[in-house]
Amino acid sequence: MTTQQVTIELPEPIFRQLVRIAEATHQPVEALVTQSVISNLPPFTENAPTDIQPELLRMQTVDKDELKAIAYAQVEPSDRERHLNLLKKNEEDLLTAEERQELTALRLAADHLMLRKAYAWSILRWRGQRIPPLQDLPVSL
Repeated sequence: MTTQQVTIELPEPIFRQLVRIAEATHQPVEALVTQSVISNLPPFTENAPTDIQPELLRMQTVDKDELKAIAYAQVEPSDRERHLNLLKKNEEDLLTAEERQELTALRLAADHLMLRKAYAWSILRWRGQRIPPLQDLPVSL
Protein backbone atom coordinates (compact mmCIF):
# COMPACT_ATOMS: atom_id res chain seq x y z
CA MET A 1 0.00 0.00 0.00
CA THR A 2 1.38 3.40 -0.91
CA THR A 3 1.36 6.04 1.77
CA GLN A 4 1.10 9.80 1.82
CA GLN A 5 2.67 12.07 4.36
CA VAL A 6 0.49 14.56 6.23
CA THR A 7 1.72 17.01 8.83
CA ILE A 8 -0.74 17.83 11.60
CA GLU A 9 -0.50 19.81 14.79
CA LEU A 10 -1.76 18.07 17.92
CA PRO A 11 -2.35 19.60 21.32
CA GLU A 12 0.49 18.65 23.66
CA PRO A 13 -1.67 16.50 26.01
CA ILE A 14 -2.90 14.39 23.09
CA PHE A 15 0.60 13.95 21.73
CA ARG A 16 1.87 12.90 25.19
CA GLN A 17 -0.97 10.40 25.46
CA LEU A 18 -0.05 8.93 22.07
CA VAL A 19 3.59 8.64 23.16
CA ARG A 20 2.62 6.90 26.42
CA ILE A 21 0.40 4.43 24.58
CA ALA A 22 3.09 3.84 21.95
CA GLU A 23 5.69 3.12 24.62
CA ALA A 24 3.36 0.86 26.60
CA THR A 25 2.36 -1.15 23.51
CA HIS A 26 5.76 -1.06 21.77
CA GLN A 27 4.31 0.54 18.65
CA PRO A 28 5.40 3.59 16.71
CA VAL A 29 3.36 6.76 17.31
CA GLU A 30 2.67 6.86 13.56
CA ALA A 31 0.97 3.45 13.73
CA LEU A 32 -1.30 4.64 16.56
CA VAL A 33 -2.22 7.80 14.67
CA THR A 34 -2.98 5.78 11.54
CA GLN A 35 -5.08 3.32 13.54
CA SER A 36 -6.97 6.19 15.19
CA VAL A 37 -7.73 7.85 11.87
CA ILE A 38 -8.88 4.60 10.24
CA SER A 39 -11.10 3.58 13.16
CA ASN A 40 -12.74 6.99 13.43
CA LEU A 41 -13.64 7.63 9.81
CA PRO A 42 -17.29 7.25 8.86
CA PRO A 43 -17.94 4.14 6.78
CA PHE A 44 -17.39 4.33 3.06
CA THR A 45 -20.57 4.87 1.09
CA GLU A 46 -19.33 2.83 -1.87
CA ASN A 47 -20.72 -0.34 -0.29
CA ALA A 48 -24.22 1.14 0.02
CA PRO A 49 -26.81 0.87 -2.77
CA THR A 50 -26.03 3.47 -5.43
CA ASP A 51 -29.42 5.17 -5.10
CA ILE A 52 -28.78 6.06 -1.44
CA GLN A 53 -25.07 7.00 -1.67
CA PRO A 54 -25.68 10.72 -2.38
CA GLU A 55 -27.94 10.99 0.67
CA LEU A 56 -25.35 9.30 2.88
CA LEU A 57 -22.63 11.66 1.64
CA ARG A 58 -24.88 14.67 2.29
CA MET A 59 -25.39 13.44 5.84
CA GLN A 60 -21.72 14.16 6.52
CA THR A 61 -22.47 17.88 6.22
CA VAL A 62 -25.69 18.19 8.23
CA ASP A 63 -25.88 19.38 11.81
CA LYS A 64 -26.13 17.22 14.92
CA ASP A 65 -29.87 17.76 15.40
CA GLU A 66 -30.71 16.60 11.88
CA LEU A 67 -28.47 13.56 12.29
CA LYS A 68 -30.19 12.69 15.57
CA ALA A 69 -33.59 13.02 13.88
CA ILE A 70 -32.45 10.54 11.22
CA ALA A 71 -30.90 8.22 13.82
CA TYR A 72 -34.11 8.09 15.86
CA ALA A 73 -36.47 7.82 12.85
CA GLN A 74 -38.97 4.97 12.86
CA VAL A 75 -40.97 3.19 10.18
CA GLU A 76 -44.47 4.63 10.06
CA PRO A 77 -46.84 2.41 12.10
CA SER A 78 -49.17 1.93 9.13
CA ASP A 79 -46.26 0.82 6.91
CA ARG A 80 -44.99 -1.53 9.62
CA GLU A 81 -48.44 -3.07 10.05
CA ARG A 82 -48.89 -3.47 6.29
CA HIS A 83 -45.43 -5.02 6.00
CA LEU A 84 -46.22 -7.55 8.74
CA ASN A 85 -49.57 -8.41 7.14
CA LEU A 86 -47.95 -8.94 3.75
CA LEU A 87 -45.21 -11.09 5.30
CA LYS A 88 -47.84 -13.29 6.93
CA LYS A 89 -49.77 -13.56 3.68
CA ASN A 90 -46.52 -14.39 1.88
CA GLU A 91 -45.85 -17.28 4.30
CA GLU A 92 -49.17 -18.72 3.19
CA ASP A 93 -48.24 -18.15 -0.47
CA LEU A 94 -51.31 -15.95 -1.01
CA LEU A 95 -49.73 -12.75 -2.36
CA THR A 96 -50.87 -11.23 -5.62
CA ALA A 97 -48.28 -9.82 -7.99
CA GLU A 98 -49.13 -6.28 -6.80
CA GLU A 99 -48.80 -7.29 -3.17
CA ARG A 100 -45.43 -8.94 -3.90
CA GLN A 101 -44.22 -5.65 -5.39
CA GLU A 102 -45.58 -3.75 -2.38
CA LEU A 103 -43.81 -6.14 -0.01
CA THR A 104 -40.54 -5.62 -1.86
CA ALA A 105 -40.97 -1.84 -1.75
CA LEU A 106 -41.72 -1.89 1.98
CA ARG A 107 -38.68 -4.09 2.64
CA LEU A 108 -36.41 -1.81 0.62
CA ALA A 109 -37.77 1.28 2.39
CA ALA A 110 -37.13 -0.34 5.79
CA ASP A 111 -33.64 -1.44 4.72
CA HIS A 112 -32.79 2.08 3.52
CA LEU A 113 -34.11 3.58 6.74
CA MET A 114 -31.92 1.24 8.80
CA LEU A 115 -28.90 2.11 6.64
CA ARG A 116 -29.55 5.86 7.04
CA LYS A 117 -29.97 5.41 10.81
CA ALA A 118 -26.74 3.43 11.15
CA TYR A 119 -24.85 5.95 9.05
CA ALA A 120 -26.25 8.86 11.09
CA TRP A 121 -25.06 7.17 14.30
CA SER A 122 -21.62 6.57 12.80
CA ILE A 123 -21.29 10.25 11.86
CA LEU A 124 -22.47 11.35 15.28
CA ARG A 125 -19.87 9.09 16.88
CA TRP A 126 -17.23 10.41 14.48
CA ARG A 127 -18.09 13.93 15.64
CA GLY A 128 -17.58 12.92 19.26
CA GLN A 129 -21.22 12.48 20.27
CA ARG A 130 -22.16 9.86 22.85
CA ILE A 131 -24.00 6.91 21.34
CA PRO A 132 -26.68 5.57 23.70
CA PRO A 133 -26.69 1.91 24.67
CA LEU A 134 -28.94 -0.28 22.54
CA GLN A 135 -31.43 -0.75 25.38
CA ASP A 136 -31.96 3.03 25.51
CA LEU A 137 -32.99 3.28 21.85
CA PRO A 138 -36.66 3.23 20.88
CA VAL A 139 -38.02 -0.10 19.71
CA SER A 140 -40.86 -0.40 17.27
CA LEU A 141 -42.94 -3.54 17.54
